[in-house]
Amino acid sequence: MSQDEQEPYYDVIIMGGGPAGSTLGALLARTTNLRIALFEKEFFPREHIGESMSHPLIPILEESGALPKVLASDCWIQKYGGVFNWDDKEPKATLFDYQSWLEDGVYRWAFHINRAEFDHILLDHAASCGVEVTQGVGVSRFDPAVDGCVVTLKDGRRIRGGYFVDASGRRNSIAAKQKRSWLSDYRNIAIHNHFLGGKAVQDMPGDWNLFRDEDLSPIGCFAFPDGWCWYIPVPMTIDGERVLTHSVGIVTNPEVLKEPGRDFTDMDTFVRTIKQVPLLADLVADAIPVRDKVITNTNYSMINDRFADFDERWVLIGDASYFVDPLFSSGVSFAANQASSAALLLRETLCGTLSEQDKRDLWLDYDECWHGMAETFSLAIDQWYHAIGKNQPGGIYWKCRGTTIDLNIQERTFQALLNTAVPPDLLLVMDSSGTGKVEDLDRGGPFVRANTMAASGEPHADDVVVPAPGFTVRTGVGLDAPGFKAVLPPPPFTLPPEYQAAITRYWEDPVAGGDSVPNPVGAPAPCHRFSLRHAPGVEVRGLDRQGAAGLLALLTGEELTYGELIARLTFPQQQILKRLVRAGMVTSRATQADVA
Repeated sequence: MSQDEQEPYYDVIIMGGGPAGSTLGALLARTTNLRIALFEKEFFPREHIGESMSHPLIPILEESGALPKVLASDCWIQKYGGVFNWDDKEPKATLFDYQSWLEDGVYRWAFHINRAEFDHILLDHAASCGVEVTQGVGVSRFDPAVDGCVVTLKDGRRIRGGYFVDASGRRNSIAAKQKRSWLSDYRNIAIHNHFLGGKAVQDMPGDWNLFRDEDLSPIGCFAFPDGWCWYIPVPMTIDGERVLTHSVGIVTNPEVLKEPGRDFTDMDTFVRTIKQVPLLADLVADAIPVRDKVITNTNYSMINDRFADFDERWVLIGDASYFVDPLFSSGVSFAANQASSAALLLRETLCGTLSEQDKRDLWLDYDECWHGMAETFSLAIDQWYHAIGKNQPGGIYWKCRGTTIDLNIQERTFQALLNTAVPPDLLLVMDSSGTGKVEDLDRGGPFVRANTMAASGEPHADDVVVPAPGFTVRTGVGLDAPGFKAVLPPPPFTLPPEYQAAITRYWEDPVAGGDSVPNPVGAPAPCHRFSLRHAPGVEVRGLDRQGAAGLLALLTGEELTYGELIARLTFPQQQILKRLVRAGMVTSRATQADVA
């Protein structure tokens, strides 16, 4: 018997048992007969940062089957939104999907959570679904092989596989084999501890506090000159007793720590500082730290250049691909939704009937769409830091505000910006004026500057627009990532009334109503792919449900001015058109004449 025949074989090998890896394992095990192995270097439960979630997590936990198990535990507190304060005005308070709540009266929610217990529940759930979980054994090497891959474990064993998934967290990937790059110009450090005796954010006085009347728990985020603080209720077991603590963290630039009296890694300095932060000071006035030392996390706002490689058979998910910032509690939600996208990739690649070209297209979409998500969300976060800095002109974020966006932004980010609308909840927080409108965001901020650059070169309304020479189209399937299930798209995107009603029913009981709303990444989506013959590596994709076919018919029919064409299009079609213009695939008749 050869060595290859002696080595165990799995269709999918997952490195890392955090929320991304365990969720992917459970999703695949519940929907396929694939043999799946998961290797986690630590033994669970183990401590982990990231204790407050956002609501797009809930539908993925429901689909994986883990949600009832989490709800049956006592490691969580229901979370309904956030309170954000960065100046001497009243705080910004917003519910998850606030506009939907105004219309249907149904709360969208997520968790404040004890991560050690939560992650353990998810890992055990993956094992109960049929994933072969091994704890206490890390992965040391990944090598592509003919028709598969070889994974070497830290204990020396070799495992053969069909595909490899790196869900190992914030480290340089052994699959991508390259150093990660910075995702943001704000290169922060997070310092935190847990406290007993803190007060609830929803009990804060003020007419702005929309959480108080129904005792709804939000996260609290409070700025001060050297950064900002999070404040999260977390259930813990201390000395055998279940108690409510609050996780309190300081996010700042590491350079601050070198200044006299500002080394927040010193416990006394940390406690003294949080008790001086506006609004937070009242919440922690009587709080006592659980530990005598703080916990630090550094170098986290980073990204890998590639998230997947079809030929080398590897995929990155969760923090192994990117992490933006603890602001807005997005990390675990993004990781779980990435796992859902990766599950579709692997399911269709290993079990489906797609052509090789369609499979390659799905893998390309995964890489491009999730990079776009990471980079546009990072710009939105940086816009918030820009607002903090402007309101604290003597603080660290104004001194180190980003100045290199014009040089560093990539074309795929422009394409993503042109395919994106900003959720009103996020706009409310990004906008220091309080209007929640894109046009009122500070024009010097990174997000606004990037949007302005993305839209540059748009034709005049009276220009006749036509496909560029060499314009080609092919039909196929695509991945509708990030495709958050049961989350309404932000305006001006719209959904049919019956679909909106189904989302309302879903949030009334996500466990019972799981089948009422489809997952946008539950199956490949028919699409059109546009390109130029002389530039085959550049492609713009339009999903058929976004109206790509109708847009193509208008572009190849009677000649229209840009203004006439825009007037006939839905908003999603307008977004596709703007991306085609950006890519040089649709130009004005005058421009073509000038080139000729």
